Amino acid sequence: MNIQDQSAVVTGAGSGLGEAVARALAAGGARVALLDIDLDRAERVAASLRELGLQANAWLCDISDADSATAALEAAATAHGPARVLMNIAGVGGARRVIQRDGTPAPLADFERTLRINLLGTYNMVRLMAAQAATLPPLADGERGVIVNTASVAAFDGQVGQEAYAASKAGIAGMTLPLARDLAQWGIRVCTIAPGIFATPLLKALPEPVQQSLAESIPFPKRLGHPEEFAALALHIAVNGHLNGEVIRLDGALRMAPR
Repeated sequence: MNIQDQSAVVTGAGSGLGEAVARALAAGGARVALLDIDLDRAERVAASLRELGLQANAWLCDISDADSATAALEAAATAHGPARVLMNIAGVGGARRVIQRDGTPAPLADFERTLRINLLGTYNMVRLMAAQAATLPPLADGERGVIVNTASVAAFDGQVGQEAYAASKAGIAGMTLPLARDLAQWGIRVCTIAPGIFATPLLKALPEPVQQSLAESIPFPKRLGHPEEFAALALHIAVNGHLNGEVIRLDGALRMAPR
């Protein structure tokens, strides 16, 4: 797909990987809707893009809430046209052992919240965007849209305490092929990126020795991933029409240790 002048939606666009993807799409000529639970943060990014003469607007969106997501996508469609591109980046992390230090079981609500945002939220955005894209005229090869979801290497080698996070990301990886098969009749492709350790604002807030230790755990290159590298892969998936139904690890050959 040529993304020039296409309508694109990016969740979690206010910072980190989502911001990098939104910037790359806008630089490529797409009309970008930046969705985030923190509207001020997303609007700052959108404003900086508009100052460069690029097409970008921001809307508040809780991806795990059907009404919030519907309203955000409808507003974006009114401004930019129905989306042909969805970059599902929003999510939450965190870790909690099954049995806590005081011997009590982990709160069920914590597990539920992580799955609701990461897994249910991703599916929520997919179903809503796909219904929009299915109404669009087909492009070359009958393509109407492309969806890129975000898993994690934790989906395959999650660490101690990452049960909720790993389960949510494994769910995203696991539904990639079924989604691609389901949406093939509408000409909508679906792929997933499973990133390793990236230099996002959250991780950069850690002490420098911790960051360095994490970087040293990566076989090559021995550094944290750059958000721009994630964005480059996301854009390649969008423009490469034969990429479909695939989960791609982006991790410098990292395999996570148990802890």
